[in-house]
Amino acid sequence: MKGLRPGPVALILAALAAVFLMMPLLAVIPVSFTPKRFLSLPQDEWSLRHYVALIENPIWLAGIWLSIRIGIVASLLSTALALFFCVGIWVFRPRLATLLLGVALMPMVAPPVVSALTLYFFLVTLGQYNDVIAFDTWLGVALSHAVMVAPFAVVLITVALAQVDRRIDMAAQSMGAGLGTRVFRVILPNIRFGIIAALFLTFVLSWEEIGVTLFITSVDAVTLPRLMWMGLRDNIDPAIAAISVVLIVIVVTTILLRTIIQGLRAR
Repeated sequence: MKGLRPGPVALILAALAAVFLMMPLLAVIPVSFTPKRFLSLPQDEWSLRHYVALIENPIWLAGIWLSIRIGIVASLLSTALALFFCVGIWVFRPRLATLLLGVALMPMVAPPVVSALTLYFFLVTLGQYNDVIAFDTWLGVALSHAVMVAPFAVVLITVALAQVDRRIDMAAQSMGAGLGTRVFRVILPNIRFGIIAALFLTFVLSWEEIGVTLFITSVDAVTLPRLMWMGLRDNIDPAIAAISVVLIVIVVTTILLRTIIQGLRAR
């Protein structure tokens, strides 16, 4: 059976919808080339001064590297916790699996303000006993981000495990394989793409997290989203448009590479 192909009207409507959705992103590009010190469209002159500021200004560089470091730690921690949780439920199948899954997904459905206040008091309490994981520390931010993004990793890994045939695990168990062998030699290889997707998604979510970050940081742990928010609130720095264009280029490049790799793999 031949697959259905969209007609010209459907293609035109899809293109118009895509252009409509992309207009806010495309409008940022010319603003990033303004020579002025405030957000405006360039008139007679186009300048790269704000892109240069991203490289030369230590504040922007510090915010970028801090966000990368926090994103990596948060993605590793959240994916590891989600992996232990999902594999444990999949292997042992407890009676309260549905309830446990609902508890794990609670940060996803809870109001962000409630989660932010809870994490704020939690980090303030931890700060009374140590200076590493506390309020306004990068490890405290990473831990908070891990709590917020872990439910998304749980969803992805749960979906990946749902596609694994239990008969493979039962065959390995019948041949005398222990729990460790079954997990590392049978289950994990079959859900590796789900794990990779969880790592990538949780990193992106941690990278762009701003709501919780505003509550648990002050002056020491200033991530890139917080820096951008401060620039918009205080002085409308056009460098925000420049960093937005850089992030758009990174996302588009990642999507294109993923599409090309999938096409080559399909061939």
